[in-house]
Amino acid sequence: MKTTLKTEITVEEICKGFVYNEYEGKGLFGLSGKLTIQPEYQRNYIYADGKRDVAVIYSVLKGYPLGLIYFTKVADDKFEVLDGQQRITSLGRYLTNKFKIIIDGKEVYFSGLAADLQAKILQTKLLIYECEGTESEIKEWFRTINIAGVPLNEQELSNAIHSGPFVTKAKEEFSNSQNANIQKWSAFIAGNVNRQDYLRTAFDWVSKGHIDEYMSLHRYDDNITELKTYFNTVIDWARSVFRNIEKEMCGLPWGELYEQYHTTAYNPQTVADQVKKLYADPYVKNRKGIFEYILGGCTDGKLLDVRVFDDATKQSVYRKQTADATAHSVSNCPLCALGSDANKTRIWKLNEMDADHITAWSKGGATDIANCQMLCKTHNRAKGNR
Repeated sequence: MKTTLKTEITVEEICKGFVYNEYEGKGLFGLSGKLTIQPEYQRNYIYADGKRDVAVIYSVLKGYPLGLIYFTKVADDKFEVLDGQQRITSLGRYLTNKFKIIIDGKEVYFSGLAADLQAKILQTKLLIYECEGTESEIKEWFRTINIAGVPLNEQELSNAIHSGPFVTKAKEEFSNSQNANIQKWSAFIAGNVNRQDYLRTAFDWVSKGHIDEYMSLHRYDDNITELKTYFNTVIDWARSVFRNIEKEMCGLPWGELYEQYHTTAYNPQTVADQVKKLYADPYVKNRKGIFEYILGGCTDGKLLDVRVFDDATKQSVYRKQTADATAHSVSNCPLCALGSDANKTRIWKLNEMDADHITAWSKGGATDIANCQMLCKTHNRAKGNR
């Protein structure tokens, strides 16, 4: 790949003709229309937080270097930003009065800056490498230079590798913070729209976890109907089964749950009652497991991480059982005592036994001393949920 260092291009030149799209959350063009600031393989603009964007402007005003910026030459007098789009977009947004900085205790837009400070920003020269190469060379370089700084996450890298019309349309739907559906989706999906978390979830669900294979297969498709339809089907199914939205629903593997359980019929009112009961149960430690527990027929108690008997309870029950067993010359494991083998009279040590619910928790048994018995490990594991 061929590179050429440019040292005379100023902030004013870079930001001439700057366009920022609030709807898509990205800087589009600069350098009098010659520069595409955010090609499709780039991440969304993530500096609009009142900290990082402001820090870029302060750096320029204080004469701090902004670091190297990389352009790729895509045609005669046409360039794309390979690295530096967050910094360039921050500069362009400030010059077009999209945010304020604090000078001498006052909030100031660019248009309100003193003339000398405006000039300092506009006349600042940037260090820019112009790069020429094949698509594979450019994208390999893109990966390399993004190891430092705020690293690209997996989906941002996947977008770069599989850039094309399919990713473009998918980002318009799932990486758009202005999409009116985001609020509805946020009940089920964790993460940040601009960091591609919603997009990655959509790809993960439709591809059954094979994201890059799916993106590669559809790279040049000009519609995302299948992606949108599957995603909305999963969301609508979850909302139909669980009437009430709980915060613990967010981030669960709803795509996997849909594949496993969508052919099962559920009564939404019964489900709502079960959720309410489990939320009120003081022994349930893992509320995020409640939803899969209900979908699976309320059989897998491990999903709930039900609170176990504490050591004091186990020791108390062990002492009582052992004393009673010794007095009657039988095993201190009640199930061994019913048998006819050598363990019928065996007195187990405490570390050889497990605490067990006499009445299973899933059948309403409480996790308290009145419902606790000590069994040898073999019988406890064989007892299961009975």
